[in-house]
Amino acid sequence: MNLNIIPVHTEEQLNDCFSVRMNVFVQEQQVPPDLEMDEFDVSWSACRHFLAADGEKPVGTARWRMYDSRTAKLQRIAVLAPYRGRGIGRLLIQAMEEDIRSQGVPAVILDAQTQAEPFYRKLGYETISPEPFLDAGIWHVRMRKQLTG
Repeated sequence: MNLNIIPVHTEEQLNDCFSVRMNVFVQEQQVPPDLEMDEFDVSWSACRHFLAADGEKPVGTARWRMYDSRTAKLQRIAVLAPYRGRGIGRLLIQAMEEDIRSQGVPAVILDAQTQAEPFYRKLGYETISPEPFLDAGIWHVRMRKQLTG
C-alpha cells in the first residue's frame, strides 16, 4: 500500500472525498444523501477536508471545522471497507489533530458511531454524552480529547 494523507486543496480532491463518503455512508450505511452533504461541503475551503489515497485511489476521508472558539469538531470520517483495519482511520485522525494543534485549538470533539467508540478511546478520546443519540438513523456518542494545556 502506498498511502498518503493529504489536506484537500482542489475540487478534484474534494470530489474524491465525496466519493468515499457516498460509498461508506450512503451506499453501505443507508444515510440519505441530503443528510450526508451539508454547507461545509460547498467547497474545499468551507472546512478542512483530508483525503487518504492509496497511490491514486481515494480510500478514506475526514474533515474538521471549528465548533466553538476553543474546540474543533471532527466529522465525516470514513474508510472504504476493503481498507479498514490497516490504520488509515488512525492516520486521518492524527493528521487532523496535528493540523488543529497548529491552529492553536486546544480541544477536539466528535460524534462517533457507537460501534466505533472503542477505536476513538484507543486514540485518547473520552465519551462525554450522557447516553447515545440518533444521528441520520445511526446511534452515536459525543467524545472529546484535550490536545493542549
